[in-house]
Amino acid sequence: MRSTDANPKFSAAPHPAVLRTATFSPFHGEKGRLRSGTVGVLYTAPALLFVAIFVLYPLVQLFLTSLTNASLLGGSDFIGWRNYLRAWRDATFWRALLFTFKYTLLITPILMILGYALALLTLAAKRIGTATRAIVFLPVVIGLGSSSFLWFWLFDEQVGLINKLLRDWHIISQPIVWFVDADLGLWAVIVSVVWKVVGFGMILFVASLQAVGEDINEAALIDGASYWRRVLHISLPLTARTVLLTTLVSAIGSLLAFDQFYIMTAGGPESKTFTSVYWIYQNSFIYFKQGYGAALSAILMAIILIASAAQLYLLRRWSRT
Repeated sequence: MRSTDANPKFSAAPHPAVLRTATFSPFHGEKGRLRSGTVGVLYTAPALLFVAIFVLYPLVQLFLTSLTNASLLGGSDFIGWRNYLRAWRDATFWRALLFTFKYTLLITPILMILGYALALLTLAAKRIGTATRAIVFLPVVIGLGSSSFLWFWLFDEQVGLINKLLRDWHIISQPIVWFVDADLGLWAVIVSVVWKVVGFGMILFVASLQAVGEDINEAALIDGASYWRRVLHISLPLTARTVLLTTLVSAIGSLLAFDQFYIMTAGGPESKTFTSVYWIYQNSFIYFKQGYGAALSAILMAIILIASAAQLYLLRRWSRT
């Protein structure tokens, strides 16, 4: 008699529990794999349905509308690519787009640098860091329209607090009329938006910096690395992905700027602070040219996709170096 037969403990036959598991496993064999795939599709179905209804369908409708002369007053005829040809000759649209790029190039670095600096400062000040982060983040929960109205009155030449402070500190002798000059109006909007959204980037940077291991910083400190060398050569490279994400989100949001300019400058003076979205709004809802507005929206969407892809490529190359 073999030893395996004499001693059931060492029997070659599988344990009954193993047999039950292998026999009744829902994902066993080809049918199990198919069932697993079906379960995966069912789990993702709500998200896919949401994207199809609220993203893909509106995009298709946008493109179809851009090929018509649809008006909010009624009527819609197919006109092909005429709206796109008209947009190519629309000097106001391209001027608004250039202004939007100018605004984006100015505000994005400010938000990134200031947000990262605030994250470093609040992490260094451990006793008051949490309270400081809460105070800086508080404007993020305020609506952009509300914050724009607030800063519009703060910059008012007659009753605004900004002019009063500048006069009390003897920086100016006469009140500044901020919104009659395009450059002053632009910087007033930038100040209001930085106050509103810098806390969002700060919180992302704080979370990313807290994920950096203390042992890495301690090892660099033992080797004699100064604070700024540790920030530049340890913290910044290890948080590069968060910097990339925050920069991309900030740039896209700036390219879609509308509320702050609509409320604070109304596109003036002489339409010099028109953003691209503002001009789309004007054509779609003031001039009732829904088809042309859809064509401008499609062009802006394509430009944002190209700019985002280029930015993502450059930032990824930078994070790898």
